[in-house]
Amino acid sequence: MLYRLIYAAETVGSTGSSTLSIAQILGAATVNNRRDNITSAVMFHDGWCLQGIEGSRQDIDRLMRRIRDDRRLNNIRIVSDKPVAERRFPEPMTLCDDPDAMMKAIGLTNMAQITAYHADRIVELKQAA
Repeated sequence: MLYRLIYAAETVGSTGSSTLSIAQILGAATVNNRRDNITSAVMFHDGWCLQGIEGSRQDIDRLMRRIRDDRRLNNIRIVSDKPVAERRFPEPMTLCDDPDAMMKAIGLTNMAQITAYHADRIVELKQAA
């Protein structure tokens, strides 16, 4: 069975705010996600990270253990975790290229307020793009 988990977390230091930081995260995640048959999308916005992960329950749980141990993230909060019929993220790791526009499209200014509804809406908008 296929699952989609979406979490939000506060980033530490320059995580997600510098080109180098983002490149390092995307590079390592792409390699690991290919190995684990996971697809994913990530968005960084004003000191926050929102990531959607798709894969088997076992693979997602293993990845979330690594994410919880990652010192670049604080206050990790699972926003949505549910079985899904199909993948919405086509690649091992993709980056949302316009987080300000995405936040505006869902009607939020602060990712701390994100709910499962908002997260699902982002997935829908990302797929429609």
